[in-house]
Amino acid sequence: LDWFLHCSLFSLLPQPHSSLAARSQVVLTQSGPEVKQPGEYTQLKCGVSGFVPNDWWMDWVRQQPGKGLEWLVHYRQSSVTNYYSPAIQGRFTASKDSSNFYLQMTGLKGEDTAVYYCARDTVRGTTPTHKVQVPV
Repeated sequence: LDWFLHCSLFSLLPQPHSSLAARSQVVLTQSGPEVKQPGEYTQLKCGVSGFVPNDWWMDWVRQQPGKGLEWLVHYRQSSVTNYYSPAIQGRFTASKDSSNFYLQMTGLKGEDTAVYYCARDTVRGTTPTHKVQVPV
């Protein structure tokens, strides 16, 4: 019996009535769904426009079937301390360039089957705006 992993990515967009949406045209664009076998590699891409990704903290969040949202990564840039959930530490790596936010996923497992969301922090800055603790 083969096991397959279904990964898809959607973006979290500001609500039309929010002050953030009124100030700027921030758009996060999803990559398409994928089906992978356990142990394989994939990369999710979140295309951004309306802001420079390196100026902001960004996050990856996922929702496994029938479960709530699970925070995965709080990422600024490679030269600073970034924050990873223990569930993905050492297997998943976030990165950014001038127009995209990525999640490299290695050693995929069945429990990685989920809808993956990218999100931008609401406050621009060089330090995290909140601390996230994840029970082990």
